[in-house]
Amino acid sequence: MIGAIVRFVVSALVLLLVGYLLPGISVAGFTGALIAAIVIALIGYAAEAILGTRISPRSRGFVGFITAAIVIYLAQFIIPSYLSVSLLGSLLAAFVIGLVDAFIPTELR
Repeated sequence: MIGAIVRFVVSALVLLLVGYLLPGISVAGFTGALIAAIVIALIGYAAEAILGTRISPRSRGFVGFITAAIVIYLAQFIIPSYLSVSLLGSLLAAFVIGLVDAFIPTELR
């Protein structure tokens, strides 16, 4: 349980940073980033359940990267008042989030 909370808080902070630094993505404050992180995680879990774990961003391949970008892009339609992202913004966000996720552990072991 603590690991999930840490993961969502770190994901929200990364979304805030990405929204501040990159063009094409806008996040409405920390609350919006936290809600966006939860929605992105739920969409990601649904995509893995439907399409299998090969599409997971954790596989760190090109398919995982594209899947992460699509998930970020789709999240804006579920929570439009908290997240706004362009196609280029979703690609850039998926890249930066993937880099951060590779270097910063977001799960307690």
